[in-house]
Amino acid sequence: QVHLVESGGGLVQPGGSLRLSCAASGRIFSIDVMAWYRQAPGKQRELVATVSSGGTTNYGDSVKGRFTISRDNAKNTVYLQMNSLKPEDTAVYYCNTDVRESPFLTRNYWGQGTQVTVSS
Repeated sequence: QVHLVESGGGLVQPGGSLRLSCAASGRIFSIDVMAWYRQAPGKQRELVATVSSGGTTNYGDSVKGRFTISRDNAKNTVYLQMNSLKPEDTAVYYCNTDVRESPFLTRNYWGQGTQVTVSS
């Protein structure tokens, strides 16, 4: 079993910044792709950003140029630096990752979510 613990959410004014963290712990052989998703009230969950084990990143169109995803493989942790935040970035942010628990078993896990509210 693997647990993902997120932190760093909160209330910020438009134009401000926040940094989210997500640490994985438990039965981990290796971690493949790590990602952040978000879900606003009344909307579907959407992909924010992904980062591969080799550091290749990918971003949703709405956050390109403002958000930066990174990871620390030694700590099994993924980060999301969010700059120039807008009210439309308000959502619950979820960490998601594919964890290789053994050479023959990979499972997908979700974090519990952390609320980000952008408001004046």
